[in-house]
Amino acid sequence: MVVDLKQFFFYRRLVKNYQPKRKEEDEYQYTACKAFKQLLQELNDFAGQREVVAENLQSNVVRELHLLAKELREERKQHLNEGAKQMGVLNSSIGSLERARRSYERAARESERALETFQKADADLNLSRAEVEKQKANMKLRSQACEDAKQEYMDQLRKTNDAQRQHYEQRLPHVFKQLQDLDEKRIKNIKNFMLSSVDVERKVFPIIMQCLDGMETAANSINEKEDTKLVIDRYKSGFVPPEDFQFEAASGADTTDSATTHHHTHNHLTAARGTVSGNKIKKRGGLLSIFSSNKNNMSMDGKEDYSDLPPNQKKKKLQAKVMELSKQVAQEQAAMEGLMKMKGVYETSPALGDPMTVEGQLNECCDKLKKLRAQLNKFEELLAEANSQVGAPPLHPTARTNGQAPTQATSIGSNSESLSRSASESSVSTGTGTGGPGARAAGGSPESGLGGELAAVHHDHHANGDHDHDPDNDHDNDHESDFDYYYCEPDLQP
Repeated sequence: MVVDLKQFFFYRRLVKNYQPKRKEEDEYQYTACKAFKQLLQELNDFAGQREVVAENLQSNVVRELHLLAKELREERKQHLNEGAKQMGVLNSSIGSLERARRSYERAARESERALETFQKADADLNLSRAEVEKQKANMKLRSQACEDAKQEYMDQLRKTNDAQRQHYEQRLPHVFKQLQDLDEKRIKNIKNFMLSSVDVERKVFPIIMQCLDGMETAANSINEKEDTKLVIDRYKSGFVPPEDFQFEAASGADTTDSATTHHHTHNHLTAARGTVSGNKIKKRGGLLSIFSSNKNNMSMDGKEDYSDLPPNQKKKKLQAKVMELSKQVAQEQAAMEGLMKMKGVYETSPALGDPMTVEGQLNECCDKLKKLRAQLNKFEELLAEANSQVGAPPLHPTARTNGQAPTQATSIGSNSESLSRSASESSVSTGTGTGGPGARAAGGSPESGLGGELAAVHHDHHANGDHDHDPDNDHDNDHESDFDYYYCEPDLQP
């Protein structure tokens, strides 16, 4: 019973400690988390059955066991007292026999001394006849006393032997038989208590089996494919992968090379922001922390239009918002129709009510409906814009030079032909076409997605910024700031 109670409290404490918190409810959309929650419920039911077992053992076994133990102690005490009493009777009889024997021995010695004294007196001629008769009478008296003591000793010996025979043949075996019956009763009740305990366990065993079957069902319901798909759907950002690297001719000023390198690296960072690979670049342990950081990014504390979220997450939030507003609009429309019907009934039957009492409610409902429709239109437009951003397919490598075919690089020394051939075989654009290295997809084009827009703004900022700073230092600082700012949203691509 104590073990069952300990199990009950242990399992209940375990279930309580691992119950999902309110802030963790979003995590329980995965099959593994659902299965764990179901397992906790089954474990709670299992703990309840241990409590039932403990209660039944307490009422059907433990209480009866205490009563039986008390009864057995009292009966055993009575039987032991009876045995001690019988032993006392035997010891008393043996004591009487010992006293009778000593009396007989004393009387026999006195009789012998009296006989010797008489014989001496009878042989002594100097003693008078009266003195001899006196010794003779004393001898007879002592002889009679010896015979009486002998008879008493013989009687007591017979009684003691009878008492000893009865003690060891009847009374003591009877006491032992009572103790034996008492012990058999104890053992039999132990057997009954064991059977009762087993019966208590057997009664709850079907329910425990149901709990175990529920745990097995919960474990079998785990679908790793579905869970990973949910993770992908939840953390997918929707950013477009970065563009291909372009061939850069070995000519031009250092500033041009620095700007070109900075422009491409910036676009690459913009497209990679929020991806798992991008987070792995940020720090080695980034993959382990992208999900916790993403929770904060997707919290309800963001902007109203969800512009702070990645494209795919923004689209999902906007879809949910549109559905919510649509339901509210439908509810308000139904309420407004009900009020209009009520007003019509009041107008046709003034006795039922004043139509003007409904007018204020109609106006309030109409104003609320207008606001909801305005919000719905706003979020539908945002959703359409998000769909256009997310739905833009990534460019084919041959189309990432604004429709221009790859061209040969200009001759630069004796190695220009080999450089041009290498560029042609790699199917990458050269730096001598229209726009040079900057002829890749523009920052605001669909090819670059949301990351492209951010890249364009960042590139314009550096193009119009202060040129007095060291380009290398600016390049490093830009990379660090871009990395820290945009590599905060993970993207798990299937």
